[in-house]
Amino acid sequence: MTTSPVTTQWIDVPSSDGGFGAYLALPPARRGPGLLLLQEIFGVNAHIRGVAEQYALAGFVVIAPDLFWRKGERIELGYEGDDRQRAELLMSTIQTEAVVRDMQATLATLRARPECGAKVGAIGYCMGGRLAYTAAALCGVDAAVAYYGGRIQDQLHLAAQINCPIQFHYGERDDHIPPSAVEAVRQAVLDKDAEIHVYAGAPHGFNCWARASYDPAAAALAHGRSLAFLAQQLF
Repeated sequence: MTTSPVTTQWIDVPSSDGGFGAYLALPPARRGPGLLLLQEIFGVNAHIRGVAEQYALAGFVVIAPDLFWRKGERIELGYEGDDRQRAELLMSTIQTEAVVRDMQATLATLRARPECGAKVGAIGYCMGGRLAYTAAALCGVDAAVAYYGGRIQDQLHLAAQINCPIQFHYGERDDHIPPSAVEAVRQAVLDKDAEIHVYAGAPHGFNCWARASYDPAAAALAHGRSLAFLAQQLF
């Protein structure tokens, strides 16, 4: 049995609020541009760790902070039933100022690592998609990718503070994000270095292979676009 060339571990991130954990995935070359990976509402679960390893295999030094640490260490949840209800409750407890501090602390830890190159990006899914957009505005990343970020349309004032290239991915049949919200985001970033991609027939969560809403064709196309975008901006 072959082993993965990607090296992974949980590390500690010091912060003014107290330290928290983050999942680190190092590329085969042991050096590359940094990538802040921002979780869905289900925690840094097996899928998010898999995404970290996927991008590490592509050459990035990936770090995924445990953003629910104030409610419990390394919370991992499934996508249905009681787990989903708990995930939605946890999402409702997220405070923007606190999570921005967490992202800034994680980025400081990432940049300080000897494996991390000069540039650092952010990528996120669902709740993490909104946070990747927030990181582009408030955390000094060099590029950002936001997958089906809910409620970005309620934070359009942040668009004026975005000074890095940013890429958005949306499903055409997302029952959480209506076309009007996508259009509002499009209008807010018209004067930015921004790309918006909408995937025909794809639902919310189309990138997650562990969810019933997984759309492999849309996921593959979006992943290819994300890799090309991040390679162009960060390498």
